[in-house]
Amino acid sequence: MIDKKLIRYSRHILLPDIEYEGQLNLINSHILLVGAGGLGSAASIYLAASGIGKITICDFDNVDLSNLQRQILHTDKFIGINKAVSAKSALEEINPEVKIFGIEKRLDIEEMKKIAREVDVIMDCSDNFLTRYSLNQIAYDLKKPLVSGAAIGFDGQVSVFDFREQASPCYQCLFPDSGEDEELRCSDHGVFSPIVGIIGCTQAAEAMKLILKVGKSLMGRLLVLESKDMNWKTLKVPKDPNCIVCSNK
Repeated sequence: MIDKKLIRYSRHILLPDIEYEGQLNLINSHILLVGAGGLGSAASIYLAASGIGKITICDFDNVDLSNLQRQILHTDKFIGINKAVSAKSALEEINPEVKIFGIEKRLDIEEMKKIAREVDVIMDCSDNFLTRYSLNQIAYDLKKPLVSGAAIGFDGQVSVFDFREQASPCYQCLFPDSGEDEELRCSDHGVFSPIVGIIGCTQAAEAMKLILKVGKSLMGRLLVLESKDMNWKTLKVPKDPNCIVCSNK
């Protein structure tokens, strides 16, 4: 690690749980981040600033004026431009030493799985159940850790599904796909802007902890924030023995 990097990441290196070796692990890591909206904006800023070596960002949507209230990665000059393109530009300004790969088109499961094979952690910062279920299946098939976040209104939640561990539940265990789930989108129901930042930052912390092998992840737990009362709750998430994804039946 050259002197410039030692200075940039010095506050990490000073931490006994990270030090030089841990920062090197971050620099040599690759994260797939799906969704460059509110959650993805906050998460990716901290991932890039922290020195994650490679970040692949997938988002086929374009920046809209209504996004700017909470999607802090994007600015007025990128309105009408693809979010992955906007994200790449912003993150390279934050940390030019990080390699950012932007994917602008909607990917099918096989295309996404091909990309996911090369990464260390998958981060679900999407806003729809179809993508969440697809990423859950991909992460399970590839035995990759999945960091999942969601936010709507004044509330948010985060969990980790670490498929390197046989005991890990999956997203399907937590929210079984009945085919009748109502999509709750920010465009329809609104969202308190700081909540996506809090949840996105928590996702970034969980992803980095997995790479660093530090502390205890949210595997088997759902962290829920009700921001009106600033009430944090942790709920246990058991593995469903009849899960259609991870039960091995």
